Amino acid sequence: MKPLDTSRPVILLGGGASTLAAVRSLGKAGIRVYASGRAGCRAMRSRYCHKSIPVPAGTPVKQWWHRILIEKAQPELEGAVILVGCDESLEFVEENVDALRQRYLVEEFRPELRRAMLDKQATLELAREVGVPIPQFWDVDSAEDVLAIRDELRFPVMVKPLSSYTFMEDFGRKLFIIQDNFDEVVEKVALCRDRGHEVMVVEMIPGPDSLLSSYYTYRTPAGELLYDYTKSVIRRWPVNRGGGCFHQSEWLPETAEMGRRLFEGIGWQGIGNVEFKRDTRDGQLKIIEVNGRLTAGHPLVTESGAAIDVAIYCHLTGQQVPKIAQYSGKLRLWDPLRDLMAYLELRQTGQLSFVGWLRSILTQKTILPFFKFSDPLPGLTEVRDVITRGFGSILPKKR
Repeated sequence: MKPLDTSRPVILLGGGASTLAAVRSLGKAGIRVYASGRAGCRAMRSRYCHKSIPVPAGTPVKQWWHRILIEKAQPELEGAVILVGCDESLEFVEENVDALRQRYLVEEFRPELRRAMLDKQATLELAREVGVPIPQFWDVDSAEDVLAIRDELRFPVMVKPLSSYTFMEDFGRKLFIIQDNFDEVVEKVALCRDRGHEVMVVEMIPGPDSLLSSYYTYRTPAGELLYDYTKSVIRRWPVNRGGGCFHQSEWLPETAEMGRRLFEGIGWQGIGNVEFKRDTRDGQLKIIEVNGRLTAGHPLVTESGAAIDVAIYCHLTGQQVPKIAQYSGKLRLWDPLRDLMAYLELRQTGQLSFVGWLRSILTQKTILPFFKFSDPLPGLTEVRDVITRGFGSILPKKR
């Protein structure tokens, strides 16, 4: 391959572990990286970050990005590649793509598909159209709609928002799980609608979180796939509804095949990540969600040897894309505190012993989502903030 031309910088917007891993990967490749996000955007604290542009406290994040990238665009950012690491930055780029493309390099994408994948119900509907298995779901706008489907529900079910990040900000969780109480389904739907959240009721695929797997790719407008990568989940916290806290890098042919079927079937363009869960009742992989951005598993992707962010950079800047022919299948991404909480929850139900938990951690090489000895500040900052939040939650409130 020709030497990498690193003359164009990269702007990373938002994200946590996702954009931190990207700034490290791109920075090691000699690419100048700028990062902008809220205080928790750890990419801004990395030694590989050329310049951080933090969102001022109290300023809406999308308003800030509009100001620094469009209204008062900075000359040093001219021609940069924009990569996103959260749903807010995904929405910002989609909403302002025409203005952004006048100054920057933005990945190819179809806006209507980006919007659809931010809507969990639209995601399931599109998947069903192209023959990708889905969990059963019901469109509900009110408690009356729930009453109408009483005889159809098969517990457990989830009351799941169509838009995740606003729901998370409001409730501090991704969804509600109802084990066997129909009245609770009615109550939770009414609560969500009263707070302005659109939701659906979805059957919960039974079984542990270790049945989850994900496929990553970048699909060009011509239908070319720049790379294939898959991983699985070992544990999530909270169990069955939270974010992954222990991931495994491994090649999963069936997950990759199902992911390709989805993206090719709907005509996807750009960064694509799709998560499935195997339904042990029929053996099928069923779609959970799709992300058109860098994800929290990005540290595992890059550290396993799949520098997909560099591949995307090369593609967008018109350079030869490095082939990612293989990567480590013996690497795990471990979030210690959240995984400890997962273990405690699983122990209560007899699903995991202390020896089993310890063995899973020591079996293979593990990496951490934020801390690296070669770039310690983001990890130390994360630990500090976790401790601060922990003490803040147990200390008595001032009156």
